[in-house]
Amino acid sequence: MLLRSTRIVTVFAAVVAGLVTMGYAEEAKKPIRVGIIGLDTSHVIAFTKVINDPAAEGDLADLKVVAAFPGGSPDIPSSWDRVGKYTDQLREQGIKIHDSIEAMLAEVDAVLLESVDGRPHLEQAKPVIAAKKPMFIDKPMAGSLADGLEIFRLAKEAGSPVFSSSSLRYAAGLQDIRDGKSPVGEIIGCDAYSPCSLDPHHPDLFWYGIHGVETLFTVMGTGCQSVSRTHTEDTDFVVGTWAGGRIGTFRGTRAGKHSYGATAFGTKAIQQVGNYDGYKPLVERIAVFFKTGEPPVSAEETIEILAFMEAADQSKAEDGAVVTIESVMEKARRKNAERK
Repeated sequence: MLLRSTRIVTVFAAVVAGLVTMGYAEEAKKPIRVGIIGLDTSHVIAFTKVINDPAAEGDLADLKVVAAFPGGSPDIPSSWDRVGKYTDQLREQGIKIHDSIEAMLAEVDAVLLESVDGRPHLEQAKPVIAAKKPMFIDKPMAGSLADGLEIFRLAKEAGSPVFSSSSLRYAAGLQDIRDGKSPVGEIIGCDAYSPCSLDPHHPDLFWYGIHGVETLFTVMGTGCQSVSRTHTEDTDFVVGTWAGGRIGTFRGTRAGKHSYGATAFGTKAIQQVGNYDGYKPLVERIAVFFKTGEPPVSAEETIEILAFMEAADQSKAEDGAVVTIESVMEKARRKNAERK
């Protein structure tokens, strides 16, 4: 009788263990629920298409866009004339549209902050950071260097992972150079270029020149010390001087055929890199970030990119004068100290 009871208990324990294991397996299969803030950029549709693709593989297969908050900026035509259209498109895909960021956060595990206007990013990021949800912030990361610094400060204090990047960071050949896998050798310089349309509400390069500037920094890395800018109606030309005397340039165009790319100058070779490869390479990095909480781009590099672009704006205002990165950083720090 005792032996029979022991067998029953053993079988019952095995069944319970099996059910628990199955429960954990089912939990593990649940996708990371992604929410989107700001439905006024084509990136919203493109990113959702990549993430919610039924044939998605690898890390992308573990994500699903499930909710969104429309947002929108009434003083930017490219925002208010698209937000309704993109909201409808997501709603038609079964994605739940919320009337507040806070309501959306209750139903998601990670966030894509996609608002085309960088100015509201700080306020939109605050509740996400407070909720400690991993967050990708699309370009421009913010409407000013000061706002960018504040976002990273809040995220660090809260222990909430954040990163920002242009899709051009993951264009052809750039990561091989960054990882030391290209034949160029040690980088001694780079000439990067991209379209550079302007918006009156943002420092000039923040709006679209960010793509070429991100390409430049992907090749050169951090360490830029000063910036000067020459501009005409159709072109911007920005020269950055890096530690050790390395020179990196960005050329932004507003006329003719738009293209992206760079020439990387190394100790062993010169290489053309940076042809646009679409959004998927970036979204794949975002998927890994959402799973691990480890940003693929450091806060320090993104801050320096913002400082480079803001210094370029100051140089323009000063007729091409050389502006140091430290001077614009100090100005931004003072601004943040004053508004606390």
